[in-house]
Amino acid sequence: MHKNLKIHNKSDKPDNIVLKENSIIENCINVENQLPKYMKDFFVYLKSAVVSSTRLAYLEDILFFCKYLVNESDLTVSNNCKDISIDEFNNIKARDINLFLGDYCSRYYKKTDTNIQVFENNNRSLARKKSSLSSLFKFLYRNEQINQNITDGFNPIKLPKPQPDAIKRLEIDEVAKMIDAVESGQGLTEKEKIYWKKTKLRDKAILILFITYGLRLSELRELNISSFNFTRGEFKIYRKRGKEALMPLNKTCESVVLDYMKNERMNSDYLEVQYKDALFLSLQNKRMTLKAIRELVIKYTSIAMDIPRGNGYSPHKLRATSATSLIQYGFSIYDVQNLLDHDNVTTTQLYAAHKKNVKREIVKNFEWLEDKKE
Repeated sequence: MHKNLKIHNKSDKPDNIVLKENSIIENCINVENQLPKYMKDFFVYLKSAVVSSTRLAYLEDILFFCKYLVNESDLTVSNNCKDISIDEFNNIKARDINLFLGDYCSRYYKKTDTNIQVFENNNRSLARKKSSLSSLFKFLYRNEQINQNITDGFNPIKLPKPQPDAIKRLEIDEVAKMIDAVESGQGLTEKEKIYWKKTKLRDKAILILFITYGLRLSELRELNISSFNFTRGEFKIYRKRGKEALMPLNKTCESVVLDYMKNERMNSDYLEVQYKDALFLSLQNKRMTLKAIRELVIKYTSIAMDIPRGNGYSPHKLRATSATSLIQYGFSIYDVQNLLDHDNVTTTQLYAAHKKNVKREIVKNFEWLEDKKE
């Protein structure tokens, strides 16, 4: 029998944030239960070494590797991941990991009852799997559970350097066109307009918050009514790694959020308990899903750029739009880094590279001496 999960929340975090974190932790425990017991010390290490979402990603990569050992290799006689022995792990060589990453992971197949699915991993995905396995094998060696640190023999995986010109974002005029589309419904199909009439204030508030603050998708989705203090002119968001941040409200953002809350969002008195505080609601009056928000952004950005629906931009591209727009307006990269919560200023500098092009255009069209032709 399925039991409802109740929170006894003594922290200052809202229940939805605590529930989200708990869901990730539950998934971690579920994966750990499928892995060998001698990895327990490693599981304890991960709890304090990385955030929950990274912990889950590492565990899933390790489970994927163990399934490979069982189903695709001759490195274990076990028929179950949980039964792989420490002696078998001790016999794994760097070459075995390199074959797993370079040969198997780059392209593998999964059979279903009706078809065969082909999966491909790019170098970024392979690098993440390599990092997960490196952390495991280093720990087992450090913990004196295996005899050698084989990670020095792992093949390097080259990641392409991000290029400023390759950053996808909306231009200023496209942002204006996107906002106009959500206000007027222009560019929407007749079917889309049926839903637009019910959600246009919500959609406008979502887009404005994205392009003003460069919020991450999860940060926007988890916003609550209680996140906002209109008297102080600020709202609170929950960043990666459990960080809290207070964001100042400008007049535009305050206006669109209040307009949505007063004129479109259902009164909280009529909502289920778990959704009473949720800011952005679906037509079913539940907290919007990540998928729904993503599809909303793709729809309106495709209208802004006049391209097919499926080719519209994700919320992360609106984050890039926010960063480049702020820098073009003259804000320093350090201010933008702080606003967008970039770990390293070099990430912000990628967006700053666009400003160089603006300077070049200004100088190009501002000549003091005429070109003298002989």
